[in-house]
Amino acid sequence: MTDAYVIKRGTHDSEAFDPLKLHQSIVAACLSVRAFEGEAHDTAERVVRHVISWLLTKTEVTSADIRRVASSHLHTYHPEAAYLYEHHQLVA
Repeated sequence: MTDAYVIKRGTHDSEAFDPLKLHQSIVAACLSVRAFEGEAHDTAERVVRHVISWLLTKTEVTSADIRRVASSHLHTYHPEAAYLYEHHQLVA
């Protein structure tokens, strides 16, 4: 696994990277654009694997870094969900 820490947006606090948290966020974006539940979980699993691979050489990243990398990989599998994931602040 990875020992990367994520600096949270707005607070400058950091926490260990939590792949489950990212997975749930990706699933939520996929379900929001009416993807099937199984498809949403499969897509999230793929994206999380890509992010974990990217994190292997990192010790500290920002939540924006995670969002950027996850979005770019999510775009490959589900462009609509990627758009929603990238712009969740504007939509929520």
